[in-house]
Amino acid sequence: MNASTLNRRRFGAVAAALLAAPWAGARAQAPAPSLRMEVWKDPNCGCCGDWVAIMEKAGFTVRVHDVGNAGARRRLKVPVQLGSCHTAQVGPYAVEGHVPAREIQRMLRERPDAIGLTVPGMPVGAPGMDGPEYGDRRDPYDVLLIRRDGSTVVYASYFKDAKKA
Repeated sequence: MNASTLNRRRFGAVAAALLAAPWAGARAQAPAPSLRMEVWKDPNCGCCGDWVAIMEKAGFTVRVHDVGNAGARRRLKVPVQLGSCHTAQVGPYAVEGHVPAREIQRMLRERPDAIGLTVPGMPVGAPGMDGPEYGDRRDPYDVLLIRRDGSTVVYASYFKDAKKA
């Protein structure tokens, strides 16, 4: 065996060992979708604070701006009629109102060509609008996907069997 063949074999063995190293595979994996979220809300709104706590518990890193949400809603192109008490941005998407974390995570996985998600108004039973202070009531509501043209489609429905109190 000549020196050139021996060097190639040694190089191959070293390269294989490096590729098998624990850190090699970690670098090659695709990054997870961003779970960073910015939220614009009124500083005195309790239900908004409750929703933020739910998002943090679901794994989102949340930065809160206590300045109201009208400017953020306009900037993110959420139609006024689809508004609620707080507006968030996660990745390229708007999240308006009391949208469940599960639907936000689904949107980040599916990556639809859309403005984002909304739960218009403040339906009782939605995240942040739930619990004993609401008599454990659960009104039916829809999570809407806001298309680029401002139209909507139902993305998920909650409590359709529930009766309004």
